[in-house]
Amino acid sequence: MNNWPEGWSDDSRGNRYGRGSTSAQPEGARVMRQVRRTPGAPGGPQAAPPYGGVPQQPTYDDQGGYGGYDNGYGSGYNTGQVYGSPAGRPHGPGGGGPGVARTAPNWRRRIKWTAITLVTALAVTSVATYFWADSKLHRDVDLSKVIDRPATGKGTNYLIVGSDSRAGMSDAEKKKLHTGSAEGKRTDTMMILHVGDNGDTLISLPRDSDVQIPTYKGSTSGKVYQGTGRHVKLNAAYAEDGPELLVRTVEYNTGLRIDHYAEIGFDGFANIVDAVGGVTITIDKGFKDKYSGADFQAGTQKLNGGQALAFVRTRHAFAQSDLQRTKNQQKFLAALAHQVATPSTVLNPFKLYPTMGAGLDALTVDKDMSLWDLASMFWAMKGVNGGDGKSMNMPISGSTGGNLLWDKAKVKTLVDELKNDQTVTVSGN
Repeated sequence: MNNWPEGWSDDSRGNRYGRGSTSAQPEGARVMRQVRRTPGAPGGPQAAPPYGGVPQQPTYDDQGGYGGYDNGYGSGYNTGQVYGSPAGRPHGPGGGGPGVARTAPNWRRRIKWTAITLVTALAVTSVATYFWADSKLHRDVDLSKVIDRPATGKGTNYLIVGSDSRAGMSDAEKKKLHTGSAEGKRTDTMMILHVGDNGDTLISLPRDSDVQIPTYKGSTSGKVYQGTGRHVKLNAAYAEDGPELLVRTVEYNTGLRIDHYAEIGFDGFANIVDAVGGVTITIDKGFKDKYSGADFQAGTQKLNGGQALAFVRTRHAFAQSDLQRTKNQQKFLAALAHQVATPSTVLNPFKLYPTMGAGLDALTVDKDMSLWDLASMFWAMKGVNGGDGKSMNMPISGSTGGNLLWDKAKVKTLVDELKNDQTVTVSGN
């Protein structure tokens, strides 16, 4: 009876080892993993296996290993050693195989690629932020419509305006911020910021300043309106024909060319202050004003958006109403710039981007204003009250009919120094 599986026979099994095979050759090493041939001389034939062609099987000794072989599974196999870790031969560094040391991390290469990754991420973020911010600027003022302009001097001159625009504000917001509901727009704040190599200078122009309206071209009609020698308060120029006429009037009455224009309204100003988390300021003397909603005690305190707006708008609480207000405006703007530039704001994207967004949404600038110009304006405002520049009011010599008269001699000296980018020696009120 044939005991082999179906289809097998003595003849068909071929030259196989075991079970009556006539062959003395063992099966391949793939079947018998424990079998290792005794190496012969390098490049020479293998030594013949003993015992008539059958390889000697390893013996299991009392030391817990297979005798006759140093195959990595020897002593310690039966004594709790980790499988594959021969006794007396520790793993290589990092848990590698027996006697094999894993290559140490290439820290120089890791640091290099980490730095490249960080620099790339920073570059991509910076470029994306630039285009995002640039797209939010409202470049609505066209200074090319301004006629008969003074010659360009050294340095850069910005006209910074805070308007009482209530555009987009709800009745509840107007009530909360004590803005009233007057139609149209007027200017509560006007400043010339000169940025140059010999120190930056911030000059407040009182809105009650007596100025002459010159010949100008209408910003929308394009029609030329001849000057008649008419004198008005400075803020009336803005109310009459907007930013372009205001720039024309400032240039005509000072002789100083304005290079860039920036304007912010009530709501935008309050939003910037709230976005930055409030602004800390020291108030020398407490005051109240029912018109602006101001109610401040003397001392250091943090103002939110509504309180900040009341602080910079208050005029009825002071004897020299317009002059004291301009000083408060300069003081607060410097404090705001310092607050925005702190590491807690700049390095915190959850505070930086809302602050940038609130500021850019609220700003109206001229068509040629770039983000670099805006950044230059911001850093100059930060520095004028920080020891790196000078802030002052336009020199005043007196008043007539409620209008403040500029000191013409001092104004001429001041403008000459700004045109030539010299250190300002003139003092204001």
